[in-house]
Amino acid sequence: MTLTGKTILMSGGSRGIGLAIALRAARDGANIALMAKTDTPHPKLEGTVHSAAEAIEAAGGRALPIVGDVRNDDDITEAVMKTQGEFGGIDIVVNNASVIDLSGSLELAAKKYDLMQDVNVRGTFMLSRAAVPMLKDAENPHILSLSPPLNITPRWLGAHTGYTLAKYGMTMATLGMAAEFAQDGIAANTLWPETTIATAAVQFALGGDRMMKVSRTPEVYADAAYEVLTKPARAYTGQTLIVEQVLRDAGVIDFAKYAATPGTPDSELFPDIFL
Repeated sequence: MTLTGKTILMSGGSRGIGLAIALRAARDGANIALMAKTDTPHPKLEGTVHSAAEAIEAAGGRALPIVGDVRNDDDITEAVMKTQGEFGGIDIVVNNASVIDLSGSLELAAKKYDLMQDVNVRGTFMLSRAAVPMLKDAENPHILSLSPPLNITPRWLGAHTGYTLAKYGMTMATLGMAAEFAQDGIAANTLWPETTIATAAVQFALGGDRMMKVSRTPEVYADAAYEVLTKPARAYTGQTLIVEQVLRDAGVIDFAKYAATPGTPDSELFPDIFL
């Protein structure tokens, strides 16, 4: 099974992991609708929804850039309707949009807490829900959220409570969709990496250039997402999946090509949080 002719609606995707997933699907000739806020270039972050669309088209896919905010219900409705109107339906929803702030509970601003809840949890729920009527009509429908397994140990519950709540909320919303719509054949899974991924979020929120050097590239996430999204939906759902294990199950034994700094041994890569 491939993603040829499949239609993906993704939140975010202007850069980083989301764009890598979109480009991997585009190589099959998939249709990708990107709902993102980045209409104009950011002073520190490269990429807009328009430049991402151009890259998708260059990779062999069809792109529909949609400027919108996943926190806005009208924007979500418009994104779903535009995607259906342009491509005739929706086969896959990828909940990629996410906000990170690792501040402790006393330091975390209330507005930032609300932002993480609105984008990560509410956005995941609302975008997935809005697409369900179209997913029910798809041949092999999938919802994929980029969120971690529910590791409810004191280490992660207490490390950055606000962010942990938001990411676990994404996972719970996704697992809930898996259970609720199992009879409709809609798969819903989450996907999370063993190591940090070389993205702007890692560079600016976690550890700068040093962290980037001991991370894997977004392509490792993209290849794993591709494996998930090409699985039979009815048989592959309700799981909190790990990027590297998905690829191992697919026969990958050498991860050297995914090192952000070529030649970095796996043993020196920085482990991601929540695992």
